[in-house]
Amino acid sequence: MNKKIAGLFTSVIGLSILLAGCSLKGEQAIDEVDVPQDTTYVDKLEESALEPGATDASPAEGETPVEGESAGSEEAPAEGEEPAEGEEKQPEDETNKGEVAESATAKRQLFLMDANNMVVPMTFELPQTNEVAKETLEYLVKDGPVTDMLPNGFQAVLPAGTTINGIDAKKDGTLVVDFSKEFNEYQAANEKKILESITYTLTQFENVKNVSVRVEGQELAKMPVDGTPIGKSLSRADGINLMDNGITTVDSKSVTLYFPAEAVDGAAYEVPVTERISSNAENSYEAVVKSLIDGPAMDSSLSNVFNTGSALTSEPTLKDGVLNLEFNKEVLSNADEAAISDQLMETLVMSLTEMADVEAVNVKIEGVEEVFNEQGEAYAEPVTREQYVPAEKL
Repeated sequence: MNKKIAGLFTSVIGLSILLAGCSLKGEQAIDEVDVPQDTTYVDKLEESALEPGATDASPAEGETPVEGESAGSEEAPAEGEEPAEGEEKQPEDETNKGEVAESATAKRQLFLMDANNMVVPMTFELPQTNEVAKETLEYLVKDGPVTDMLPNGFQAVLPAGTTINGIDAKKDGTLVVDFSKEFNEYQAANEKKILESITYTLTQFENVKNVSVRVEGQELAKMPVDGTPIGKSLSRADGINLMDNGITTVDSKSVTLYFPAEAVDGAAYEVPVTERISSNAENSYEAVVKSLIDGPAMDSSLSNVFNTGSALTSEPTLKDGVLNLEFNKEVLSNADEAAISDQLMETLVMSLTEMADVEAVNVKIEGVEEVFNEQGEAYAEPVTREQYVPAEKL
């Protein structure tokens, strides 16, 4: 009888040791969980079950959690009891949350100057902050944070040392930017480039329509070096990289077209150019497409992506924000595979969605059932600007 009791006692002790080992192993696994560093939902980490000391364990059946302790919490050592060997106490801190916030990034466009002194958009991954407009402008400053990110041949446009004193967003969509006095220290030849860069960089945000410029709190009616008029505010209607295509300002209107160029390292990028088209044109969309087919000025560094003989076969139509275009087969880069070059599609979409009422572009080819990109993927849906440009609000 005594032997049976002794055997039972030994079994209970062995089972307790086994359970203790399992518990320690579970705690170790939890300690090794790393919160992903690129998560954007930083504020949700407070509610995470992976906070220090939390486990998936639940109270045993019928067991009531200790007062002040939620179900599933790791059992704390008894008062005065040291942690088991190999374990460390887990102090409560917020370090990981700060690291996650600092590592979050967002894609944004910076309008920089290329090797041909044209203002062009380049997309970068920038740190995500609560002061989006201010931070984005800081990346336009020479010798600033953008320096190590610049592709060969590109440069920032704002004078070195320029700081942003403040930014005020108005309900009408105007963003008032106050620069430091260093803003005035630029060469006259870059004056319009600076205005274009600021305006286009800030109006990439959906809720910014106009930009008003101040220096040390004083509103500028004209630029300080060469006297370029500013007026009350600037907008994309003022144009960028203005080109003279021979059409006079009488009975005409400005449009911004995108043409490809090649960087020093051979990479292709799009350059926005503001030209004029006849305001008497029966269909403005058709006039823009024809300008793209004609290509940029002969003496420019820009390229024409359309093949010789490319043409629209019918008048463009707009329905619910989608512009429908039909071309002849000459527009294809590969007729056998019914493929349109990616660069041509980007040129079309970027140019046409500069027009206020166009949200997407749908391209069809006469006599071709389905159109594909260079990777062999069908254009099953109209193409939006967001495919090439990050969309964000301030």
